[in-house]
Amino acid sequence: MTECDHMTGPKADGFIEPEINPDEPLEIRRKRLKFRSWHRGIKEADLLLGNFADTILATLDKEELDCYENLLRESDNDLVAWITGDRPVPDHLESNVMDKLKSIDYLKIVK
Repeated sequence: MTECDHMTGPKADGFIEPEINPDEPLEIRRKRLKFRSWHRGIKEADLLLGNFADTILATLDKEELDCYENLLRESDNDLVAWITGDRPVPDHLESNVMDKLKSIDYLKIVK
């Protein structure tokens, strides 16, 4: 069991996402996740997750991609609050991917 196996199912209202496809080629998966990162619904989430995808997504291994994909199932407002430190990350969502999300200096990116 990996650190992100506990994260399954959509959390955001109206969010419909298929289960993770273990047979999807990594290149296609990264492109899909990058698109989803930039097209969230609120601009703040687009900026945080899109820039993360642009800078870090290519370095994530399969397990980390699973974790990131499951994090994308969470609501935009929650993700933005956790990444910016406005609210603590729930224990069950703490992971090395969440640590990477919180470690980027987003202020340098948006200047």
